[in-house]
Amino acid sequence: MSLMKDEQSSGLEMKEGVENSAFQGDSQPEESSRRGQEQAVSMEGCPAGEESYTQIRPHAGMPKEVLLLYSGQARYRLPREILFWLTVACTLALVALTITVIVLSPPCLSWWQTTPVYQVYPRSFKDSDADGVGDLKGIKEKLSHFQYLNIKAVWISPFYKSPMKDFGYDVEDFRAVDPLFGTMEDFDDLLASMHSMGIKLIMDYIPNHTSDKHVWFQLSRNRTDHYSDFYIWVNCTEGHPPNNWVSVFGNSTWTYDPERGQCYFHQFLKEQPDLNFRNPDVVKEMTDVIHFWLKKGVDGFRMDAVKHMLEATHLRNEPQVDPNQPPETVNTEFELYHDYTYTQVGLHDILRGWRVVLDEYSREPGRYRFMVTECYDYEEIEKTMMYYGTPFVKEADIPFNFYLLDLPDGLSGVRAKELVELWMSNMPTGKWPNWVVGNHDKPRMSSRTGQEYVRAINMLLLTLPGTPTTYYGEEIGMENVNVSVTQDPFGKFDPNNSRDPQRTPMQWNGQLNAGFSDSQNGTWLDIGPNYQTVNVEVQQGDPLSVLELYRALNLLREKDVVLLRGWLCYIWEDANVFAFLRELDGLNRAFLVVLNFGEDSETDLSAITELPDQLSVRISTLPDTPSSFQKARIRTSKGQGLLLEYSTSQRFHTGHSSQCYVSEKACYLSALDILYKC
Repeated sequence: MSLMKDEQSSGLEMKEGVENSAFQGDSQPEESSRRGQEQAVSMEGCPAGEESYTQIRPHAGMPKEVLLLYSGQARYRLPREILFWLTVACTLALVALTITVIVLSPPCLSWWQTTPVYQVYPRSFKDSDADGVGDLKGIKEKLSHFQYLNIKAVWISPFYKSPMKDFGYDVEDFRAVDPLFGTMEDFDDLLASMHSMGIKLIMDYIPNHTSDKHVWFQLSRNRTDHYSDFYIWVNCTEGHPPNNWVSVFGNSTWTYDPERGQCYFHQFLKEQPDLNFRNPDVVKEMTDVIHFWLKKGVDGFRMDAVKHMLEATHLRNEPQVDPNQPPETVNTEFELYHDYTYTQVGLHDILRGWRVVLDEYSREPGRYRFMVTECYDYEEIEKTMMYYGTPFVKEADIPFNFYLLDLPDGLSGVRAKELVELWMSNMPTGKWPNWVVGNHDKPRMSSRTGQEYVRAINMLLLTLPGTPTTYYGEEIGMENVNVSVTQDPFGKFDPNNSRDPQRTPMQWNGQLNAGFSDSQNGTWLDIGPNYQTVNVEVQQGDPLSVLELYRALNLLREKDVVLLRGWLCYIWEDANVFAFLRELDGLNRAFLVVLNFGEDSETDLSAITELPDQLSVRISTLPDTPSSFQKARIRTSKGQGLLLEYSTSQRFHTGHSSQCYVSEKACYLSALDILYKC
């Protein structure tokens, strides 16, 4: 059947037969061609007003002419245009919303901001080969401990090849693992295992000095070209140092070397000669060390003793703290003002150069390389703040904040607030705070304050804004141990300041050597006498233990945006209690933290109108605590900590700006469940 144009009716008529030449024999090609031409001419000649054919509707297998006829006619024009422009508008709105969210969103927190940093002292963490000394394989065995605590960043103290005069801080080879701790393969295996668990590894980097066994020093002492000035050498005679400079470990910073016939400079042990960072070749060599470990995949560095890296070239005597003290009796660090040996001009240029190197390796998403500096500046806190860098030049992500280490000196609520405020009020705007309550150089907090305050101190550490640092054993309340044999070189010089007591082996369980080692010949330092009651195994699962409190607080800190990014506002301090708020704009709930660093007390916060009358207990450090408190009668026992939660639409910080701090202001938009800059 085919369609033919009827000239008189101006329509289509049905005709029997097949007119498609593809289905006809070769005998009819001319007729088929003629009919096709007639049909085409007839279609073209159709008047404009007669383009609509009603005799037949579009159907499957229709000829081209019918298809073209119907496809050229407008159908549903208005709905189609509405849908088109609606699609365009929605697309533009989504693009605009996406751009707005990106522009207004505060920067995402990096990994080092969302987790505590856990310090492992490798000699004392876990021994895998029964020699009485911890090692890298031992750390790997205990990675599950970090997972249990929700720790995602681990700083490991030095494991470089070393003569161990200062237990690894005297480095003989920056590119080798000391056999005491294992092999480079052990390190690679540990790093891979940590990364597979989502745990970052921070290394100790020791730029100020090397061991006197280092090949650089051996080449320098015999004046080998290129290495001759790698260390600081001055003319002197044996027993007659060139000035009165005193080392951190006591006595003169100068030691005469008969092989070279000069004195070399050392701010620590005589076996730890200082590198000469005024020599560009030294800077390059130490930068290459950073490259070496970054290429292996480490996630950051703790820069050791950075304020000691440069010294004045004029070698003048440093002023005495007591001008009347006989000069020949000056032999300790604190008897001099270190105007010429600490924090010299040029120091920050070197550190900023290393920051650039770390940033080069931070371009891969999720692989940010972290930098923290160690510097005890004591009352000169403005020097510590310089390590944050400037608004234009980046330096350390954080300089360690050691001021909470002074909490036991006059322990009270007032003292706690004073030390927190000291850091927050001096920290540059927009920077990230951090908190340290213990390390391998300072006595354990539990021994200085007493066990009753350990839980409250951990609550303080994990509820303040910023990054907390936890020294191994603090999560179970380990104490100092009176060791039978002094190992610490500083302790041999000054027994009252030995660092051995806070470095004793980790207490894992109540078995042999506290589960630290299978050695039958003892451990490198004595095990704590309370290891059967203060250990990981006995505390795990006990809701009232120090360990479980630490874990609960850390889990809450990670998932709660108020604790991670909210405002800190002081609302109370007295001889017993320190209390502060954590709140976030746009969120209708907040936290009140009440910490007792004195005696049993009742705190009346009825004057704080932004607080509701009733406050719910989210976490308490002690058992048998009521489920809620009236704000006018918050009772706390000695050493107790309370994390109270409440609902509110009022914000304390809006009317008390001088009492509140935030690193980067953000607001919560509940409709989209997002944060935005405000």
